Order: sequence, then structure tokens, then C-alpha cells
Amino acid sequence: MNSDYINIALADDDEDDRLFFTDAFEELKIKSKVSTFEDGIELMEFLENSNNTHPDLLFLDLNMPKKSGLECLVEIKTNDRFKNMVIAIYSTSSSEMDIENTFVQGANIYIKKPNNFETLKKVLSEVVTTNWQYHTNGLNKENFLLRL
Repeated sequence: MNSDYINIALADDDEDDRLFFTDAFEELKIKSKVSTFEDGIELMEFLENSNNTHPDLLFLDLNMPKKSGLECLVEIKTNDRFKNMVIAIYSTSSSEMDIENTFVQGANIYIKKPNNFETLKKVLSEVVTTNWQYHTNGLNKENFLLRL
């Protein structure tokens, strides 16, 4: 992890969601570099290019065209190069099946997309300031779903 800033990525097919996400980080004044991707294929091409800096924290929308967030999660978790990447599922779905599947596949946290900007900023601040090294050691389903 870069000590000057946190490298954050978001893969989400919704342009408005990408814009709100980047705007929230600008307002939070958290030292971060935010990259966004329109779909899972674009994200995976970026990650597989060894010239690119991998994100410290990746937010993955589940329902994307071409390659879903779940497909990306499975690919990422089976690649040793990405073993330290923290993955937050960032979805409109609150389906127990989606939550269970992403937990089993190794995501670090599940976030239901907030429906207002202030809540989004609170959620992002909470996720970015979590000590993931400690948090993932005792990962259990009770602390997997972020509720604010």
C-alpha cells in the first residue's frame, strides 16, 4: 500500500454511480487515487496489465454487463498477485444469495449502495479507514454486511 495515498478502484456500469463515488472521495479529503471502470472486462484487463498499480481497495458492482462482479471476484481471488487486495462488493442488491455467494468467494465486505450522497460519504469513509489486516483475520458473516 502506498503510504502517501490509498489506491481505490470502482467497477460499475452505472455512470451516475461512478460520478457520485468519485465526487464523494473528493469531498472526503481522503488522500486517494480513484480509478473507475465501466465493466468487469475493462477492470480485469487493467488488473492483468503488470504496468498498472493495483488498487489497495476495490469496489465491485455485482450486476455489470460482459463480466459480472461475482465473476471478477472469483478471478481475482484465484490469482496470487491480488491476494492482498481488499474487495468491497458495492451493489443495489440486498439478496441473501448475493451476500452469501460473495462472502463464500472471499469478498471482504458487502455494501448496499446508499441512496443519498451523505450516506455514501459515511460508508466510504468507514470502509477506507477500516484496518483490513486486522478485520480480515476474524472475518465472519456478522461483520461482512456493512450497515449504517
